[in-house]
Amino acid sequence: MGQNQKQQAMLLDYIESPKKVKALYRRTLWIVVLSQIFGGAGLAAGVTVGALLAQDMLGTDRFAGAPVALFTLGSAAAALIIGRLSQRFSRRTGLASGFLAGGIGAIGVVMAALSNNVFLLFASLLVYGAGTATNLQARYAGTDLATVKQRGTAISIALVSTTFGAFAGPNLIGVMGRVAESISIPALAGPFILAAVAFSIAGIVLLVFLRPDPLLVSKAIMEHQQNLEVSSVDIEPVDSAINKKGVVLGSTVMVLTQLIMFAIMTMTPIHMGHYGHDLGDVGLVISIHIAAMYLPSIVTGILVDRLGRIVMTVASGVTFMAAGIFAAVAPSDSLLVLIVALALLGLGWNFGLISGTTLIVDSTHPSTRAKTQGTVDVLVALAGATGGGLSGLVMAQSSYAVMSLGGGFLALLLIPVVLWSTKKTTKVNS
Repeated sequence: MGQNQKQQAMLLDYIESPKKVKALYRRTLWIVVLSQIFGGAGLAAGVTVGALLAQDMLGTDRFAGAPVALFTLGSAAAALIIGRLSQRFSRRTGLASGFLAGGIGAIGVVMAALSNNVFLLFASLLVYGAGTATNLQARYAGTDLATVKQRGTAISIALVSTTFGAFAGPNLIGVMGRVAESISIPALAGPFILAAVAFSIAGIVLLVFLRPDPLLVSKAIMEHQQNLEVSSVDIEPVDSAINKKGVVLGSTVMVLTQLIMFAIMTMTPIHMGHYGHDLGDVGLVISIHIAAMYLPSIVTGILVDRLGRIVMTVASGVTFMAAGIFAAVAPSDSLLVLIVALALLGLGWNFGLISGTTLIVDSTHPSTRAKTQGTVDVLVALAGATGGGLSGLVMAQSSYAVMSLGGGFLALLLIPVVLWSTKKTTKVNS
């Protein structure tokens, strides 16, 4: 029996056995969880010390937002490629390729720091961004076999597992710095050594264990149901206009939340450095911020499934506003208020990402889902690049407080966008 025949026979087994599909759904979630733990550790390196490394190599903080802009720009290109690879071949192929590329980029950053080569640093950060893109796109793998009422929870499980690695990463700055110095590498490059190992392990886990591929099984089941003209309670046919509206709304939510979060997060280590906070303080604030981005996910997913996508989108805007106010009024020497501000910033992002992602999954079909998800994540990554890149210029011309408040007010735009969407959707349905 040829490879294609074996695959068709395997897919037929799942088509004919809902019990097997449920078992594969649970297994897929466990594999995604494992890969996300390592992926989170790799993600934390660029977020925590990327700006500081550039500041050290360039000798100025005017362009300290460049590393975040570059690796998020790289993640934009990678998101498009990963989405196309996943759609054409499988989730396994797309996600494993992205994580392994991110590992190569992290090695390039270490080499750039060792040789003090700014051009290599910037090029490597672009490639490193592939790991960031994959870390986000992995959340979709858990939804391929989820029912409508499971999607928010499936996304949240993928995200919450990232917390373990993402929280540990910033707190290992000092340790990895000493490891780097012990082998004659600049201390700030140490976390990227961790990122190279973590991203590589995440890619290998997916490459080896994500079989059968959930997206291929999902597409086969959907095609079979359509051929038999079977109506499933878990597959709710929607009008094409409403489908497009859901994609637009979900994209808008994620783009705004990503732009605001990256702008404030990128400049926080620089702001803290200006007022005498050491790397330990920076690592603590950023680790709590990243924990707030991912750890509440399991509760957020349940709320998205029970209260609805719209309610949680509004909650995202309000939480961002609170984060902006706290960041703006924080005394320069107050670590506690900055921790609260960055925790709220992470929580607002969490609400927005899960509600926006669920809207995208609700509004797409398995036959084009991965491609659409990749395209949307391009916009999300570009928003992060814009926020990270402009944050340094905005802060240089004004202040950290002004930038933080501006981000909070911008987040409130989510509320009229949601109201407009609800009104228009009601009109279409009437």
